[in-house]
Amino acid sequence: MRSFGSDNHSGVHPRIMEALAEINRDHAVAYGDDPWTAEAKELLRSMLGDKSVEPLFLFNGTGANVVALQACTLPFHSILCAATAHIAVDECGAPVKFTGASLKEIETPDGKLTPDLVRPHLHGFGFEHHSQPKVIAISQTTELGTAYTPDELKALADLAHQHDMYLFVDGTRVANACAYLGTTLKEITGDCGVDIFTLGGTKNGLMFGEVLIALRPELSENLKYYRKQITQLYSKMRYIAAQFIPYLKEDIWMENARESNRAARRLFEGMETVPGVKITQAVQSNALFFTAPEGIREQLRQRYFFYDWNEAIGEARLVCSWDTSMDDIEQFTGYLHVLASGT
Repeated sequence: MRSFGSDNHSGVHPRIMEALAEINRDHAVAYGDDPWTAEAKELLRSMLGDKSVEPLFLFNGTGANVVALQACTLPFHSILCAATAHIAVDECGAPVKFTGASLKEIETPDGKLTPDLVRPHLHGFGFEHHSQPKVIAISQTTELGTAYTPDELKALADLAHQHDMYLFVDGTRVANACAYLGTTLKEITGDCGVDIFTLGGTKNGLMFGEVLIALRPELSENLKYYRKQITQLYSKMRYIAAQFIPYLKEDIWMENARESNRAARRLFEGMETVPGVKITQAVQSNALFFTAPEGIREQLRQRYFFYDWNEAIGEARLVCSWDTSMDDIEQFTGYLHVLASGT
């Protein structure tokens, strides 16, 4: 099966699988007290230019998001996010359940929060009848495939800090943002004033695993306890951490992101001239959103798996992976042209 449904559908990068096989020998101390976890942490510290950070490895994105938001909030706080945010739409209420904080969902045209969109929600401070705004939570890249620039991130961080709030970045696809913007991880996190963020691996060639990094001491203090409480502490931690060594050291994280971004761009180029097809969002990462007549979408679905995004307007989402090939794209766009021509 070849799918444009999600970058979760792709397999594991061969070098990552090789790294897992390499460590699958002998015994190692559990719960992260092993040499591979130590090495992966040092790689991340070096990338961020900050020896004080204490990266945490977790199973998945939802778990990482929940742990991060627990560190930032108390139950009477509120978390401001885009209405399309993963924490609002696709995590089954986990952030609210585990933090007790409320989510304030903000409508956006492109998945991106801006200071102008956030400001109207910054009220009620010190008033006991209102939940207290404490976190601006964004996804990089967004659920609509768009990327925040460093200037946009800094503007949100400055606004958050002016109101004694935190900026949290769900970085499940942050590698795709770095590839699109031509930045380093440091340049779109710590340099912009981001307080806490995740670095994804599962969607970009790893078997499983994410990293959570707090850039403020008060946020890192209790992270390990939150991780344990929500069952994200893996006893055989070396199998998560060891993947991140070649992933970061050999630049696989960036190469994979560039490949999936390039694939989405080629997909865009093959689709933009198809009669009746409209690309609905800027293609800034590995995702593409489009509308097409219902009949065309249904016939496409007989050969390819993909998700509807906004059924009211006939919008669907396509996602490319690190291993999406030119042949995959040519076959998809070729079939789409045939369907649109009615032949």
